[in-house]
Amino acid sequence: MEGAGGDTASTVAPLAKWRKDFSRAFQYYLDRSTPHTVQRWLGTLVAAAIYMLRVYCVQGFYIVSYGLGIYILNLLIGFLSPKVDPELEVLDGASLPTKESDEFRPFIRRLPEFKFWYSITKAFCVAFLMTFFSVFDVPVFWPILLCYWIVLFILTMKRQIMHMIKYKYIPFSFGKQKYSGTKSAAGSSGITKD
Repeated sequence: MEGAGGDTASTVAPLAKWRKDFSRAFQYYLDRSTPHTVQRWLGTLVAAAIYMLRVYCVQGFYIVSYGLGIYILNLLIGFLSPKVDPELEVLDGASLPTKESDEFRPFIRRLPEFKFWYSITKAFCVAFLMTFFSVFDVPVFWPILLCYWIVLFILTMKRQIMHMIKYKYIPFSFGKQKYSGTKSAAGSSGITKD
């Protein structure tokens, strides 16, 4: 019996090592992609286009697409919502300003942009893989699902926009302010080059 247990342990060890190495390499490349926002989102758009092309060619998997749409809507709500909701929690200083006299506090998202991107990309990849299994191709009348999703999107966004108006926040910043001075550091300090 000891021989059989030893064989199993020797087979599991290389598999565990490979999984650990793969996980480490994947995390390395994921970390390196963090500052490349535009390229990441372009890759996600390519994944979305491939998924939509697959669904169009197969003419099915509408329930998978509906589930994907609901999941993306849920992620979007987290992306547009503040980390601390003034309606739900008693705040300890990390809140949105609710009055004109309140001091400015930066908007902190409930779902950061990187996690939002990563979750959407993963969702498109999983949905794409699901299109290869006929068990997920449930026959439905897709126009009803599409209309229901549009109504759900409109109602949800209306509620989110009303929340933004009530608490006076905008979840987007369109770039940092940059210093546009023309003096160099050496010139302004009085150091001259010989």
